[in-house]
Amino acid sequence: MDPIGELAAAAGYDDPERWWEDVVEHRGMPAFEGIAEAMTAIRESFPEDPDDLVREAYMRTVLRETRKHYDDIAVVCGAWHVPALTRKVAAKDDAALLKGRRKAKVAFTWVPWTYGRLASGSGYGAGVRSPGWYHHLFATADEVVPRWLVDAAGVLRAEGVPTSSAHVIEATRLAEALATIRGRPLAGLAEVTEAAEAVLCDGEPLRVNLINNRLVVGERLGGVPEDMPAVPLAKDLAAQQRALRLKPSALDQDLELDLRKEIGLGRSRLLHRLRVLDVPWGQPPPARRGGTGTFREEWRLRWQPEFAVRLVESSMFGTTVVAAATSKVIKAAADAETLAEVTALVETCLLGDLGGAYPRVLAALDTRAALDADVNHLMAAIPALARTLRYGDVRQTDVAGLATVTASLLTRVCAGLPSVVGSVSDEAAAVLRDRIDGVHSAIGLLSDDDLRERWLATLASLAGRGDLHGLLAGRLTRLLMDAGRLDAAEVRRRLRLPLTVGTPPAHGAAWVEGFLSGGGLLLVHDDELLGLLDEWLADIPAAAFDNVLPLLRRTFGAFEAGERRAIGERISGKRAVVLEGGLGFDPAAADLVLPTLSALLGHKINAAEINGGAINAGAINAGAINAGAINAAEITAGAMAAGAGTGHGRRTGDSAGTGDSPGKGDSAGRVGEGAR
Repeated sequence: MDPIGELAAAAGYDDPERWWEDVVEHRGMPAFEGIAEAMTAIRESFPEDPDDLVREAYMRTVLRETRKHYDDIAVVCGAWHVPALTRKVAAKDDAALLKGRRKAKVAFTWVPWTYGRLASGSGYGAGVRSPGWYHHLFATADEVVPRWLVDAAGVLRAEGVPTSSAHVIEATRLAEALATIRGRPLAGLAEVTEAAEAVLCDGEPLRVNLINNRLVVGERLGGVPEDMPAVPLAKDLAAQQRALRLKPSALDQDLELDLRKEIGLGRSRLLHRLRVLDVPWGQPPPARRGGTGTFREEWRLRWQPEFAVRLVESSMFGTTVVAAATSKVIKAAADAETLAEVTALVETCLLGDLGGAYPRVLAALDTRAALDADVNHLMAAIPALARTLRYGDVRQTDVAGLATVTASLLTRVCAGLPSVVGSVSDEAAAVLRDRIDGVHSAIGLLSDDDLRERWLATLASLAGRGDLHGLLAGRLTRLLMDAGRLDAAEVRRRLRLPLTVGTPPAHGAAWVEGFLSGGGLLLVHDDELLGLLDEWLADIPAAAFDNVLPLLRRTFGAFEAGERRAIGERISGKRAVVLEGGLGFDPAAADLVLPTLSALLGHKINAAEINGGAINAGAINAGAINAGAINAAEITAGAMAAGAGTGHGRRTGDSAGTGDSPGKGDSAGRVGEGAR
């Protein structure tokens, strides 16, 4: 039963929160006495809850003890309990009700909470629908509606939605007009939401939801005093947060770390350790940018109130973050049932710098690797081990002994792979393709030529088998071609085999999907391969085309937009024009760069000087620049000549800047580096 809802219904409102806004928030009337009287009347007509009676008896007992020491007392409680606290009840009656109850010592503390957890939409039974809106009403003394709409416009602008002051003015007028029509003392949440939807959001539901999430509910995170009782694990985390300058926030924060710096490495280790404790304060962002550097790491931080509870639960593993994470990893290694679970823990030890757990995890890895004979499991384990070996030195982690285990696993994979790739289903072929790609990428991370040769030799022996699924045959051919083991002519020959008449189109489509799953740039540069594929597509019978189309669409849909555009232009006949005799030379266009080049070198260069020097149309057509760098010494003297070496622009420039002309040498170094 909702007592506020009953009062709202008695007043003719179908929405309890709107009634509360009108009666309490907007009018500023002394409504507490009236609500207490109404609660008393409601409770008289409803049966009492036995649990409520016990709670209220204890509340009155505490209140009596407090009155012995204080005169002015404020009680914060739900309106439902007000009649019970103001009622005259003898102390002996409360004592009799509480008699026989078991007592237990408990430790309690406060944890930061968010508006999102106070909202009724989160499942909180005593929550309200719009805690952010009520915060705005409480904190804003005047101009409530315009200030709210200004904040709403700020939210939309932050997401790139053009919103002007004129929008805010019109939305304010609309909200106030709606309140007048509806007979409300002030525009409420319903009016400002409808006005924002019509004027600021152009009727777009997604924009309205954005305002609801950011403003109506909000994600403000509370705080507690530092001297508040807390478990040692939470205290250790708070100390590390201060030391690493990481402040918890209920809003998403993007963090980019440089692992070469001590603070970046410390932050990374803390976030990884917390993930072990099931406190995912930091998560890898859903869309990573193009960089994959060894020293770079990206996170998206967001603190949730329930993390405080999980810290309490994790206190059983240790009193510090590193100790608790170490103990939990050791326990997980002992409980692991598959090889993949253990290899993931190896990488966890690396990322979180859990040196205390590493020997136990490595021992579990040896045991599981020896017992597991499934090639798929062995292949799934190799990528994590390779990443650990590749990046262990970056994180200053000792990975001794891991290389032997990794080499042993790869040897077993090379020996067992031929027996599992033959005559497999489409689903099994897709799984194997992903496993092979993972191992192939992992081999590239290892600086071991013997392992790489062994792996490529295994792929070469498999690629020519007749019982190989088309998806695997195409993928192996592509991997061997990228590794330089197959030339273009051999690749075209192999492609013709599944694309010939008589071969089921589905098999050919699977072969093409496997071959092109690494990207479609190959078709942009190989006209013969593109033409062969185009002819095969044109010859597919109409009855079989519907079955092949999903495979082809999945293949080409994975290409980058630029690759698809370039392939389409080539198919439609828009080919790039290649000039006869090289790139050609336009003296007028070349003269345009002379002022900039003169400013860079500190020496005025004119067309006559260049025409008489080493760089001219003949030199360019001969490919001199394409074959080498620019000689820095001749640039300093005012002439430009094609050099013999490549990649030494900085070194040449430094040597040229000697004597009384260091500025020229420095400039020459820059030009040489650009030529490189």
